This record gives sequence, structure tokens and C-alpha cells, in this order.
Amino acid sequence: MAALVAALLAAPGPPQAHGGEGLLATMPPAAPLPHRLDQALLLVHNALPAQGLRLSAVSAACHQCAYQFLAFIPASNGSSGKASRVAVAVDTQHPLSLLLDGFSDDRELCKIYYHFGEAGNYSLEVKTMSRSTQTVSCDLIINEDPINSYLPILFAFLVYMGILALVIVGRLLMKIDPVRNWVCKKLNPRETDRMINSELGSPNRADYLSSDPSQHLWSTVSRQRLRSLDTFRGLSLILMVFVNYGGGKYWFFKHESWNGLTVADLVFPWFVFIMGTSVSLSLSSMLRWGSSKKKVLGKILWRSFLLILLGIIVVNPNYCLGPLSWDNLRIPGVLQRLGFAYLVVAALELLFTGAGAETVTVLYQTKMPYDPEGILGTINTIFMAFLGLQAGKIILFYKDQHKQIMSRFFIWSIVMGIVSAALTKCSKDEGFIPINKNLWSISYVTTMSCFAFILLLLIYYLVDVKRLWSGAPFFYPGMNSILVYIGHEVFENYFPFKWKMQDSQSHAEHLTQNLTATTLWVIISYVLYKRRIFWKI
Repeated sequence: MAALVAALLAAPGPPQAHGGEGLLATMPPAAPLPHRLDQALLLVHNALPAQGLRLSAVSAACHQCAYQFLAFIPASNGSSGKASRVAVAVDTQHPLSLLLDGFSDDRELCKIYYHFGEAGNYSLEVKTMSRSTQTVSCDLIINEDPINSYLPILFAFLVYMGILALVIVGRLLMKIDPVRNWVCKKLNPRETDRMINSELGSPNRADYLSSDPSQHLWSTVSRQRLRSLDTFRGLSLILMVFVNYGGGKYWFFKHESWNGLTVADLVFPWFVFIMGTSVSLSLSSMLRWGSSKKKVLGKILWRSFLLILLGIIVVNPNYCLGPLSWDNLRIPGVLQRLGFAYLVVAALELLFTGAGAETVTVLYQTKMPYDPEGILGTINTIFMAFLGLQAGKIILFYKDQHKQIMSRFFIWSIVMGIVSAALTKCSKDEGFIPINKNLWSISYVTTMSCFAFILLLLIYYLVDVKRLWSGAPFFYPGMNSILVYIGHEVFENYFPFKWKMQDSQSHAEHLTQNLTATTLWVIISYVLYKRRIFWKI
């Protein structure tokens, strides 16, 4: 989430006439500010002999926000001619609009729009250009260049690309007969694709094929899972785990404060979408195998109850330290919303079928407590799952017709995209209904559905149609999504998923820790897959 410059550090305020406390740190001229994440040092020099200054700022990420007071800069020493100086820590995540005005007369002296760099050292020099006209100049000078805080991301990308290259080389070696025969003898792999991982209803392909022998079977092995669904689910889950662990403390790996989208805002809707897709396939499977609707409804109710119960346990982690009071008990949560959305969508589909957090307190100074998984958002979550269910019905109806399936995924994506463009006017804040993850606005749902249909189309084409990609490594956590999700929540603060960092103000160390933890869950899910261990509810 974007952080407002006003929330970084508490600071002494100006004289009593303006009251309260400032919102950024001010320090004596000789005292350096320590390097902190997403902050830079700004030294404000006031050379005006008889004029104290007030420095205010507003973040470009804060929509229609008022300027927030930062610091008071006293007048210069008239006798010595020495400028006064105040040190201020400024936010580097988004561009800032700085405003300098006179403390005594509120006269606006200058405005500066600038994007500061992390760990940079800057000077803002305020002086009189002409004594006769009282013209004031404000010059921003770079004293020390900022660091490139995005280099750790590039390095991590190169590391994972290196691992991918090794895997590709290994696969090429496996095409050599002597090497392949030796490996097969040592490992003795077993086919585990036939295992049904039904935690959110992803079925075995053979389950939802018609019993009519005249109908076409899938072009691939009839008992093989539809790997694209597990791959899609696994991709969403792994991104969710990464951003939940902190995402290297980068703002774009945190949820957007209000309107707009970041990487973190993509993953939960995709998980809901693929749950809806799986609902269609799993219900069809159970009904085709002769289960009564009454029995299927019982399974839906039980699965929903377990998801909600597990969610309540996960979001109340202090239960081992003593009993929870009703005042501190939290009911809503991610799994709870999934469980309720699953219940509604699956029950409706069964009824009509034949034989799926961060707050905004930092940026907008919200004081009223609220739960980010509230009732209003749950309604639109159900709609998101319903759209995913349509993808599942397309897969069922056009079993072996890949072009028909992909063309309809594409059409749905275009329709959802057009609806989103109309609702948002293709802008972040100025549309009829802006994209807002906190509220799960309808434009947020249609936009995420647009992306989901396109992503599912690509994965389906690569994994199940052309078989150019096995779905690894996302396929494995996708097969054990509930276990991975609950595991990463419960063991989040335990080694080896977390350790005491040498420098908590380093993006590189945060990113290393978060990527290591996420990779460990991929490895765990791979080992469980090989051992044919799947947690079903």
C-alpha cells in the first residue's frame, strides 16, 4: 500500500497557533537521519531574514487530499546572515507535491512536484532573488544520489531465470536414452495425476466426461487432471503467499490504499474465480456418477462449514495463549469469504444444474475500525465466483473443442474489459465506479474477471492444448491449495520462513526472506505431490 509522506515519523509541531504535531521528522541541522525504507532526507534551508516558513506536502497517490503539515522552518539569523536549516524525512514511494508558504502571512511562496529517491539526500534552498520585488526562489538540489531500490528485484529475477535454465537443460538431458533410463530406475516415479484434490472442487477429467461412449474424449489422457486449472490456482496462491509475507516491502506488492490496482490486488479475485470454475466441474462430476442432489448439497454445506471454521482459526492466532474474548474475536476473513461464496455459488448451481489485509489508515488517516472482508465485498465476491463458474461451464459444454473454449474465454474477457472501461472511464479516480479492492467494487470484479479469462486462456492453451508447459512449479501448490494457504498463515513467524534480519530497512533482505519463504512452500507442495499427499475438505 502506498504510504503518505505524513505518516512516516512523528515530529515536533510549529508554535501553538498551529497546534498539534507535525507528520514528518524534523531534526537539528547537524543530526543525520538514519536510512529507512522508502525515505529520503530533505534539508530545507531558509535564507529569508524575517520570514518563518511552513512546509506541507501531499502524496500523488492520495486522491483529493489536503496538504499535510511537515515542518516549521524559522527565519534566518539576520545579524549573521546564516540560513536556518531543518531536516525532514520524505516519502519516496510516490511523487510528492511540496508547498512552502509564509508562517505569519500564509503567502504561498512556491510549489514543487518531485519524486524523491530512496536514501537520497536533497536540499531545498529558499532565498530572496530581488529585495525590491520580494521575489523568492526555491531550488531543489541533489546532495547525494539515491540508491536503486529495485535492483534486488532484478537480481531475484535473474536467479530464478538461472534455475529455470537448469531445469530446461535437465529436461533436454532426459531425452538422452541412457540418462533417462538411469533416472527412471533410481526414482521409479508414479502417476499421481489421478488423485483428486477436491479442496475447492477441481475434478479429475474422467469424472466429468459423459458416460455416453459416442461422445468425444479429451485429446489427452482421459484420466489426467485438467492441469491448467491447478496451474492457475497455484499461480494465484503463490503470489498471495508472497504478498502476504511482505513482498520485499515494496509498495506495489501491497494492497492499494483506495482506488487503483497493485500486484497484491490481483491474486485473491483470481483464486475466487478459479474456485467458481472448479465448482462447475466438480458438481457435474458428482451428478454424473450418480450422487443425489441431497447428498451433494450435504457435501457443499460441510465443505463451506470447514472453510469458514478454518478461516476463523487462522485469523485468531492467539488461541494458544489463552481464551479469546468476544470483543477480540474476528469472524470475517479470506477463507470465510471463500467458504460463503462457495456455498452460495455451488448451491445455486446445484439447484439449477442438470444431470468456486492491509488497511487504508496510513494514506487516508482512517480512524474508524473496520474489517476488510466485510459483507458488501462478499456479495461481489460471489459474483466473481459466478463468473468463474461460467468458465467451468464452457469447459464442460465444449469438451474437446479447444478453439470454441478459447474463443469464448476471449469474448468473456473483452466483454468484461468493456464494462470496466465504461464504469471507470479508463481512469483511476474519475470514473462512475472506480476500481476499489477495499470495497470490491463492481468495476474491480469485472476488471479482475477480464484478466482472469485472459490468463486462464493462455494457461489452458500452453498446458492442456499444446502441452508446451507442464504447469510447474505452480501446478504443485495448486494441488494442495488449502494446506499451503493455512500453512503459510500459521507458520509465518517461524524459522525457516522468517528470521531475525541484520538490516530491517533493506528491501534486499526483506525480498530475500519473502522469496525464500514462498519458495519453501512450493518445494513442500512438490514433495507432498510426489508422496501423493493431498489435503481434501
